[in-house]
Amino acid sequence: MNYYLSSYKFGNKVDELAKMLPKGARIGHINNSKDWTTASPEIRAKHLKEEMDFLDSLGFQNEHLDLKDYFGKKDTLSKKLSELDGIWLAGGHTFILRMAMRLSGFDDIYLQELRYRKNFFWGGYSAGVCILCDSLKYISNVDMPNDFPYRQMQENIWEGLGLFDYGILPHYDSDHHESEMIGKEVQRCIDNGWLFKVMRDGDVWILEETEV
Repeated sequence: MNYYLSSYKFGNKVDELAKMLPKGARIGHINNSKDWTTASPEIRAKHLKEEMDFLDSLGFQNEHLDLKDYFGKKDTLSKKLSELDGIWLAGGHTFILRMAMRLSGFDDIYLQELRYRKNFFWGGYSAGVCILCDSLKYISNVDMPNDFPYRQMQENIWEGLGLFDYGILPHYDSDHHESEMIGKEVQRCIDNGWLFKVMRDGDVWILEETEV
């Protein structure tokens, strides 16, 4: 798997993003990090369309891959993912994205299959990056872990997907409404002796199969 990890939106390496997959590649856009209970459906739909239109403009074919449609249907989701060349994960609420992954079986599919799939693409920003850490504890004062939009789950999952054994804190020292709170999370990591790295908005990390 190859990763395009951005602090916010598509970041400053869009030219490289456009080269990571062939033209016409099929991408599933996962927007479940925006499923928090007070989210505006209109704003959520607007941001989804903007991101999907942008991916289309790079020459990809993308579709909305709503994990809610696959709750309790892990095998169906696995088959769907096998038909795609990659996924894009929008930013938002990391704990809610994690719940959607558990309820759909995405986490098992990633850990057992997807992570090892040659040339598969994982792109995303903010929550779509934080979810890859070993724990969600690093951002628990930014993404408050007390929102349960899915009736099937009423408890938090603290374990991330474990690609990284440290925290990643996006929006650091940036013109973003969460930047101040991220600064406080940085200090909390220091106080607790937790390993972490920061990303400023615009930053992008590109990781190829041989690096992970």
